[in-house]
Amino acid sequence: MRLWACGLLTCALFAQTISFDAAAIKPSDAPPGSSGINTNNGSLRAYNVTLRRCISGAYEIPENQIIGGPKWISENRYDITARGPGHTEDMLKTLLADRFRLVTHPQTETRSGYVLTVAKGGIKATVTAPDTGPTTNSSRSRIEAKGCPMSRLVQKLAAALGQPVVDETQDMRSFDFVLQWIPDEVMSKASAGSDAANGPSLFTAVQEQLGLKLEARKVPVDVLVIDRAELPSEN
Repeated sequence: MRLWACGLLTCALFAQTISFDAAAIKPSDAPPGSSGINTNNGSLRAYNVTLRRCISGAYEIPENQIIGGPKWISENRYDITARGPGHTEDMLKTLLADRFRLVTHPQTETRSGYVLTVAKGGIKATVTAPDTGPTTNSSRSRIEAKGCPMSRLVQKLAAALGQPVVDETQDMRSFDFVLQWIPDEVMSKASAGSDAANGPSLFTAVQEQLGLKLEARKVPVDVLVIDRAELPSEN
């Protein structure tokens, strides 16, 4: 089982031992679309996020590998800010357990999906400078990231493809990059000769812009089962 699963066992402990200096969860007025989660120097900011998106970010698991839970976890959107002691990467897990009463367990399934490998010529993305906090913003046709490990990239690719993606690059570094592509449904409706019709697919963009490659394969997939989730408590 991957490292994110280990965090499941300790999430409740963080909720009991870490208290936030400040934490606010408010309904988002923004329409569905762009969203993001940024953590740095003991602070957390998430905007226009669903609980499913937060779970995905906290445990570095694609949203389509999160199973169960009430319908609202994929519909209700929130703006979240928090400050507190301890490791920044633990803050979101703690917040979910404390304010959403989240309880989960992991299991493994075999699914059709993709593996991510290094393409001929090597990785083209820029290696992140030391002491740079992770920031990832995404939409249906663009991922802009700083301090992004492969584990987070496969999470974003899986969300875009709607199928699991497994990292086989064996590269433990973090990278800065902008990945842009034309969604298949946009490309199929575009008129011949237009920029959309001639733009890169996600598979082409990953190879040309990042120096990586997606290959279709049956893959073992870690999934996260939601046993309990409640609407967030008041601020």
